[in-house]
Amino acid sequence: MKIAIVGGTGAFGRGLAKRLRALGYDVHVGSRDAVRGRERAIELGVQGGGNEEVVRGAELVVLATKSNGALDTARDLAEAIGETPVLCVASDLAFTDDGVVPGHEGRSLAEEVRELVHGPVASGLQSLSAAHLAATEPPDEDAFVCGDPGAKQPALELADGLVGGRAVDAGPLENSRALEAMTAVMLTVNREYGINAGLRLTGFP
Repeated sequence: MKIAIVGGTGAFGRGLAKRLRALGYDVHVGSRDAVRGRERAIELGVQGGGNEEVVRGAELVVLATKSNGALDTARDLAEAIGETPVLCVASDLAFTDDGVVPGHEGRSLAEEVRELVHGPVASGLQSLSAAHLAATEPPDEDAFVCGDPGAKQPALELADGLVGGRAVDAGPLENSRALEAMTAVMLTVNREYGINAGLRLTGFP
């Protein structure tokens, strides 16, 4: 499966690319600067180039840009992406004196992405850290994915290989509001306790 990671030159995108390459995926990392995309790809042992170049022919596009660039990137690439499923891993956050809080009220960032692209959208992996993705072994945690039919299943299949726990179906795309908000909780906890925490559900057989 060809996976295009838009924003693949950032810390999360790089960790994701390395892990997916190890799992046997055909990984292509993109950047607004095509030269930078190719340079980072060589470092990671994958393919790379400009964002519009790498999304063409992909079977799943991972939108891994920073939250403040996610909507503009989705808008700019909508025609190149076409009907290809999109997995949005970004969370809109606000950094305040009291801690990290959700930056969105009402709809999630992923729901807004859905209004800009032509294909189905999933949201997930927000509780996974770049450090855990870059580690040698999969982290002992679960990965949560919600989304539209047509995008959620390939996203769950991808997520299943990223963690030592389970890829958990978290329902429709509207539940991205909770997943994105959970990122704020995780970052606040990590800062408060000086750790790099993950999430794992109990009760599974």
